[in-house]
Amino acid sequence: MEKTTKRGIVLMNLGSPDSTSVKDVRSYLMEFLMDERVIDYPYLLRKLLVGGIIVPFRASKSAEAYKTVWTDEGSPLIVITKQLQALVQRKMDAPVEIAMRYGNPSVAGYDALMKKVPGLEEVIAIPMYPHYAMSSYETAVEYAREVYKKKKYPFKLSFVKPYYNNEEYLVALSESIRPYLNSDYDHILFSYHGIPRRHILKSDLTGSHCLKTENCCDTASAAHAQCYRHQCLSTMKLLTGKLNLPQEKYSFSFQSRLGKEEWLRPYTDFRLAEFPAEGVIKLLVVCPAFVSDCLETLQEIAMEGRHTFMEEGGESFTLIPCLNIQPLWVQAITNWVTQLSEGNKEMVLN
Repeated sequence: MEKTTKRGIVLMNLGSPDSTSVKDVRSYLMEFLMDERVIDYPYLLRKLLVGGIIVPFRASKSAEAYKTVWTDEGSPLIVITKQLQALVQRKMDAPVEIAMRYGNPSVAGYDALMKKVPGLEEVIAIPMYPHYAMSSYETAVEYAREVYKKKKYPFKLSFVKPYYNNEEYLVALSESIRPYLNSDYDHILFSYHGIPRRHILKSDLTGSHCLKTENCCDTASAAHAQCYRHQCLSTMKLLTGKLNLPQEKYSFSFQSRLGKEEWLRPYTDFRLAEFPAEGVIKLLVVCPAFVSDCLETLQEIAMEGRHTFMEEGGESFTLIPCLNIQPLWVQAITNWVTQLSEGNKEMVLN
């Protein structure tokens, strides 16, 4: 009889402040923005910029923004991730924990799994980031590895690769979008979280492809394994194919930029202000880079973005919810763990 591996699952998400108090938001922003993969400046410059300028200026404003989306149970991102955890757990024999890159609960999820599974042999970590970026997927994975090595955990640790083109992820996302296409709409905007252009160049495995060759995202290259822009555009292309969307009915943009340097374009806030003058007055927005609704979707897009669009002459604005706890998304995660347990190494990053 084949021996069953003693394993556990960790769902890894971004994180959130513990509360909407300025103190907790300040603490969260310091941890987040001091990450060298988020603001990749030398330490002393980063410390001066983050601790002396950005956080003192943003903490109270961010606290007010969090208050607009906070629920009785707490942060939407934490609440939704816990709900997802519970639903995945119902389908799994192995225990499921959650871990946040910043804030709580941290990667202490490992310790919780070891208590639940004496003799734990393997942990499968699933980053809640479909696309590779140094400031999201990479930092979550590398931080988890650092803790794993530092504490000398005895189990094997594996990570699910970016799943931007995974069929089950695409089916779940396309089916979450499809009902909204029955409404009267002019255009659907795919708004992805933005990153500095500098990060694209830094992540280029070849050092000579990304943003340096014509149609770089459409030209096959080893760089695509870590190219956020290519992966975002691939997701959109595959989704619009599944949904049979004509090219003139959709476009993409990038949101949530910080600072004055150039980030990936076009910028979401600019496009929202421009659409009505172009005849787009009934708009759908979807944010495929996020699998859980959070401040960036619920406040930045559904509130601020909607206000911008309507002020410029828009008539209707609909944010399509993230995957959250959509049944096909729950099933996709469950299937990935099963496939990995059966030895499907194509999905795993060791």
